[in-house]
Amino acid sequence: MDLDVAQVRAFVRTAEELHFGRAAGTLGISQQALSKRIARLESLLGTELFQRGGNGVRLTEAGQRFLPPARQTVAAADTAVAAAIDKERPLHVDVWGHLYAPMRTLAQVAGRAGELALGHGRDLPSVTTALLNGDIDAAFGRVHPPLPDGLAHRLVRLEPVDAVLSADHPLAAEPALRPGQLRDSTLWAPSALNRLDFLHRFADRFDIQNTATSVNLGPAHFLAEVTADPRRFSLMPADVPLPQVPGLRSLPLVDPTPLYAWSLLWRTGNGHPGLNSLAAACAEEAGRSRWLEYDPTHDWLPEPPTNHPRNGSKQH
Repeated sequence: MDLDVAQVRAFVRTAEELHFGRAAGTLGISQQALSKRIARLESLLGTELFQRGGNGVRLTEAGQRFLPPARQTVAAADTAVAAAIDKERPLHVDVWGHLYAPMRTLAQVAGRAGELALGHGRDLPSVTTALLNGDIDAAFGRVHPPLPDGLAHRLVRLEPVDAVLSADHPLAAEPALRPGQLRDSTLWAPSALNRLDFLHRFADRFDIQNTATSVNLGPAHFLAEVTADPRRFSLMPADVPLPQVPGLRSLPLVDPTPLYAWSLLWRTGNGHPGLNSLAAACAEEAGRSRWLEYDPTHDWLPEPPTNHPRNGSKQH
């Protein structure tokens, strides 16, 4: 049985969108053409892949089984085409988590990773969709489970996090803060907290009852909002260059120190040679700059990394 890649691609996009019109739009074809491709694929396989009804489109059990290898089929086809016609193309990498300035870290390894074409994803879900669709090769930002099948990631950097608050905050004169001291303050977030995994888990872990959200218009605007109310605070990686905001204080957090985890994320089966180069450059810099130091007796991570030693000693 020979599969038609165009039909398999139509199935994958529809399975991701669960909407024939939207899937057709992403492929640049009519909804009628999309429906025909999927009908031909179902006829070839001898089984229905979708349940169509008044409540929308859902995958059948056969469709659920078919989706992971179908994604791999489309990815392998894209890799084969790229190898044949454009093997020198740059590695396409998206970054996300822009308030925390992911480019600070990526810029330190980019020169050793070959030619990169950089883009900006909105958040982890949009980036994972772009990876699975083959629109990008890799991504860099904070990864948290669950991830869709077909993706892999590697921890690159664990970065200490500071508290940022107003000079009028009751704790502003302290040399350092324990996270629990912020229990009566208001955690100011640049978006809905359920979309910001790190801040959401921090609030849960350290019993921060008061939270409020804003619109992410960049660091200067966000931090000016933090300083506008002496009850507010937020979290920023310690090495992020802060804009000159009057009345802003940045204090280290200790006992424990929260760590923000940066990871490289990619689609399994992607054969672009630049992917190995980028991963190797990240590992080299992590060793040189001690990016992966983690002591569970003094540090806090929302989820301890599974690919990192957990013996309580600092790693170098």
